[in-house]
Amino acid sequence: MGAVAIGATIYFGSSESDRQIQEVSQAFHCAHELGLVTVLWAYLRNAAFRTKEKNYEEAADLTGQANHLGVTIEADIVKQKQATVNGGFVDLHFGRTSEGVYRELTTDHPIDLVRYQVINCYSGRSGLINSGGASKGRDFADVARIAVINKRAGGMGVISGRKAFERSMKEGVKLLNLVQDIYLDPEITVA
Repeated sequence: MGAVAIGATIYFGSSESDRQIQEVSQAFHCAHELGLVTVLWAYLRNAAFRTKEKNYEEAADLTGQANHLGVTIEADIVKQKQATVNGGFVDLHFGRTSEGVYRELTTDHPIDLVRYQVINCYSGRSGLINSGGASKGRDFADVARIAVINKRAGGMGVISGRKAFERSMKEGVKLLNLVQDIYLDPEITVA
């Protein structure tokens, strides 16, 4: 087939996540034996991760844990929603962590939230790509913001499929070129 990579999705927190972790782990191990790159969509899916006030499916600490588990099962690249909040472990009384995580390793700044996601990818040894999200009308501004935050946090990219492919070819290419220009711009550096 000529493939150079395989990809899989794990919905951490879903009723199927235990099975997904085991199956993807085995598949990624076999893929590496064949010299293939492995890409994991590491999304959180559980109603318990959402409150009326916040969507902790985008929390830096919870997504960071999913990223860490993904890298541990041999993901070379992890695709994750860009963190927008933090404190999921504390606010949801889910799992355990040190208060130092919030006091010393992260702030509420978007770059720091994504940097925490990168740290959980073995400090960037496995690359973090943030998702571009659904197409909503402010796509160029949104994707530029996501790309700048990801790059400044030490991430390696943005997947902007729907934002690019749900528009004309000319406009889609323009959006993808915007993302490329951000990653190629030497003035946009790791913060």
